Amino acid sequence: MKPIYILNGPNLNRLGKREPEIYGTTTLAEVEAWCREAAGERPVEFRQTNSEEKLIDWVHEAIDEGAGIIINPAAFTFTSLALLDALKMFKGPIIEFHISNIHRREPIYHNSYVSMTATTVMAGLGATGYPLAVKALERLIEEQRR
Repeated sequence: MKPIYILNGPNLNRLGKREPEIYGTTTLAEVEAWCREAAGERPVEFRQTNSEEKLIDWVHEAIDEGAGIIINPAAFTFTSLALLDALKMFKGPIIEFHISNIHRREPIYHNSYVSMTATTVMAGLGATGYPLAVKALERLIEEQRR
């Protein structure tokens, strides 16, 4: 069974401390535990980086090894054409995930490059939305398999 990749971009290692009024008090370690539980028997590659280069390398790895991607690219959502180009090569389902509702935030957060290739977008559910994204990704993988 191919793993799902849950990839997190810059500053998400600061969850629980960074702007709790926007992102809550849940830590990334708690999010990872929830995702692994939601995935059940499906292997999970759960990763976080502050490096655009590393995030792109992980997308490349998912192209070769993964069944689906959940990606919270954080600031790279709005700045990285290189990330968009990498994601366009992935043949499986992609969920673009944001803890906050980016459309209720400042206008700079309204134009997502990742949305141009994502299968779907989930935003505004808080950190507790991650396991929902895992379940949704499983459904998308199954639908694609048929």
